Amino acid sequence: MKRKVMTRVIASALTVVFMASTLTGCRFGFASDPDDPNEVEEKIPIDTSTDTFEYDPALSGTSITLLNSKAEIQVALEEMAAEFEKKSGVHVEVMPVTDGDSPYTKVVSLYNSGNPPTLSILDTTDVIALAEEKAEDLTAEPWTAEAQEYLTEVNGKVYSFPLCIEGRGLIYNKTVIEEALGETFDVSAIKTQDDFVALLDRLVAAGIEKPISMAKEDWSLGAHQLQYIYETYDGTSEGAQTVIEQLKSGELDLDSYQRMTEFLNMFDILKKYNVAKGDPLGADYDEMAIDLADGKTAFWFNGNWAWPNLEEAGAKTTDEYGFLPYFLNNDENDFANQMIQGSPSKQVMMDGQMASEQQKAAAKEFLNWIVYSEIGQQMLVKSCSLIPPFKNNPYEPQDPLSRDIYQHVQDGTAFNASAIVPNDHWSILGAAMQKYLADRCDRAELTESIEEYWKQQK
Repeated sequence: MKRKVMTRVIASALTVVFMASTLTGCRFGFASDPDDPNEVEEKIPIDTSTDTFEYDPALSGTSITLLNSKAEIQVALEEMAAEFEKKSGVHVEVMPVTDGDSPYTKVVSLYNSGNPPTLSILDTTDVIALAEEKAEDLTAEPWTAEAQEYLTEVNGKVYSFPLCIEGRGLIYNKTVIEEALGETFDVSAIKTQDDFVALLDRLVAAGIEKPISMAKEDWSLGAHQLQYIYETYDGTSEGAQTVIEQLKSGELDLDSYQRMTEFLNMFDILKKYNVAKGDPLGADYDEMAIDLADGKTAFWFNGNWAWPNLEEAGAKTTDEYGFLPYFLNNDENDFANQMIQGSPSKQVMMDGQMASEQQKAAAKEFLNWIVYSEIGQQMLVKSCSLIPPFKNNPYEPQDPLSRDIYQHVQDGTAFNASAIVPNDHWSILGAAMQKYLADRCDRAELTESIEEYWKQQK
């Protein structure tokens, strides 16, 4: 693969979008340079000729708002809103969360100002924190039957709409690996941590000096990586909560917790082969996408939300990218070495405090339209490039990262575990992980930081 022309590389390096959340999906795609007159945006056509959805004519003329915390789908959501308005007469204003703001902080500030959004795309943690005080009860909505495995309940009630499934792991570039090794890359042959290290050593010997890209951002380290110690307890959200409660009470000693040791062993492997090992805290996120697409590296720890970055760096939807698990040990039968983490990372909460009954009805119609209309089903997958959590949606993702996660979900090789952590978890423990990444603290200090953090949580 050849590096793109220098002007495009410079544009990519200058175009940065940082947003954070407590769970997966924290990194959002950077947009194409709007000033580039040669930029051609390719769109997947949406068939609008068939529409059997029943709209309520009484809702026409209603206006609602949608707070969007997934910047990479802002344009797609606006297109969805416009199409929905054509059909229903309901206007949906899509409000982006400003760069650097957390979705939770933004929505709370809007409530405090007396002008909350009708709908808010939030992280699961945020929904749980706000649900019983602010949100509309959606338990009786028909779409709940289509996403039973991906619903979030608070005291037995559903307060949020699961927007998508997202997964994370070690993204690989199959072509780069095969060209370096001169042989077909059999993903299924890499079953353990030792298998993975052996592959890395072969790539180094073949000329890829540092085959791994490793993000330095606190949300990547503190949420996407560190949360494996909770989520791989048994591969369930309930198991993750068990670990968290034991840490809060002081019952769990991380020094003797096997998953903590295994996690750090794997993290140390990623550190050793990190392309930015010499200056790990100086690593540039956008450059990592370019490195993986161009073959300077072969792996990038990230999630399927990273596709816009890779596409901007020159990757094509026909390229062969996929995920390896975050290998924790050498037990081939350990689910953590066999499965990819995939969960409903983004939820849509409906305001139940200040929205009018007309606005609530319009918002409910919009959510049902996404699930049940032929147009909404297509746009969720094709326009937004999301993995649908709704079993009635017949469309498959177009990009290779989402296709791979989608296939894992279909094959039963994805585990659905979400650690519900405080809003400052990624920033505080992400900073502790940054120190460890840069060799500014040892395992004992890192472990102590994690234990002290949880002991302060009540």
